[in-house]
Amino acid sequence: MLMENKAENKAVFDAESAKEVVKELRDSFVTGKTKSHRWRVTQLKAMLKMLEENEPQIVAALRDDLSKPEFESSLYEIQMLKNSCRLALKEMNHWMMPEKAKTSLTTFPSSAEIVSEPLGVVLVISAWNYPFLLSLDPVVGAISAGNAIVLKPSEMAPASSSLIAKLVADYLDSSCIKVVEGAVPETSALLEQKWDKILYTGNVRVARIVMAAAAKHLTPVVLELGGKSPVIVDSNINLKVATRRIIAGKWGCNNGQACISPDYIITTKDYATKLVDSFKCELERFYGKDPLESKDLSRIVNSNHFDRLSKLMDEEKVSSKIVHGGQRNEKNLQIAPTIFLDVPVNSLIMKEEIFGPLLPIITVDKVEQSFDLIHSSGGKPLAAYLFTNNKKLKRKFVETVSAGGLVVNDTAVHLAIHSLPFGGVGESGMGSYHGKFSFDAFSHKKAVLYRGFAGDAFLRYPPYTPGKLTLLQALLSGSIVGIIRALLGWFWA
Repeated sequence: MLMENKAENKAVFDAESAKEVVKELRDSFVTGKTKSHRWRVTQLKAMLKMLEENEPQIVAALRDDLSKPEFESSLYEIQMLKNSCRLALKEMNHWMMPEKAKTSLTTFPSSAEIVSEPLGVVLVISAWNYPFLLSLDPVVGAISAGNAIVLKPSEMAPASSSLIAKLVADYLDSSCIKVVEGAVPETSALLEQKWDKILYTGNVRVARIVMAAAAKHLTPVVLELGGKSPVIVDSNINLKVATRRIIAGKWGCNNGQACISPDYIITTKDYATKLVDSFKCELERFYGKDPLESKDLSRIVNSNHFDRLSKLMDEEKVSSKIVHGGQRNEKNLQIAPTIFLDVPVNSLIMKEEIFGPLLPIITVDKVEQSFDLIHSSGGKPLAAYLFTNNKKLKRKFVETVSAGGLVVNDTAVHLAIHSLPFGGVGESGMGSYHGKFSFDAFSHKKAVLYRGFAGDAFLRYPPYTPGKLTLLQALLSGSIVGIIRALLGWFWA
């Protein structure tokens, strides 16, 4: 009876609740508290402390949600977050400084600058596959830019979501940074509010809902989505190294449940057998003869995703194409690394983003045909990868393949380079973040022009004359010759 009363008394987070949260944050923001360099530094240092003091709890939450290996949790979530905090602490003062801008003869004498100012109150909606990294990395950018923030972690990683809510409340300024837990009703309530920016990480279907909600308030968005990220494998390469790097980017990144995970491979018919043999050898070396017994592979997040992946595997024209793996344990939500050779391009596995441990290999007669195959897919992926020693092929890859990011002779590692923007294009997303790009994503670049009272040009004032018009046109064009001609014409008139 007591438990029932507690459940009844639990507050429902609805649109009114969301409105109150936004109002509280906006009231805090207008005080100017978040704009100070000191506040930003304090919050980033507090986040660093939070990560350092609670690493075992974070690893345990990720194990509960995804059976994620401690190696991946520590390296790809916690350490990358620490790096983001440290970079922001080191560079933030420089990022905040106004940027000098050139002026022209039109406003002479004058000076100009671009001032970065915080947007205001922003919403971050996170994903389940990297629940700490994808939740808190955008928050690092939003803090460094001086915003008030609501973070909505994914309900599909409940242990991580609960821990994030607790830690953020314990370590960060709750008057300016809040976590709202929940599922569709809570997210819908948040999306009804007016925000100054929304960053969403997830799938295309939900992204359309987010963008439609944002459009009602003319709210700008950053959408970090995904897509079918291809890997082109040329011959005459170090096959062992290439195979290992593909494995690290595929199964070593949450067992394929990553937005930048290699989705399918394109190679030549002549090279495919060698590639498959190399995969078999290296996969056994990494995960043993029975990969379902390995402690170094994450499980599938839930039964819905397990069933979706099973459907891709069991399609009649695909199931016979398995050349390695295929083992499953529905009870434990485990699927082994599975390789397919020559699956039909019209199969389900080639029509949708896989987001799991399945890797189809498509063959072509010549490696150059890979580009046409990628273009024919109709989408622009979040990442694309090429393994080759051919300079001409590298150049064509960069020139012709449109994707959020490209990597030559490796996979997924561009995510760790903070000097590169991370984001998609087309249906793989819009906008970018990481490093200074995170600061910029949550800042408004305000144009500021300074003038004195000297040099007031009578030309801009009535009465308007042909001579004034000619001279002003020359000034606006910036042509010295044109200005001289206009002046000569003025004096001769």
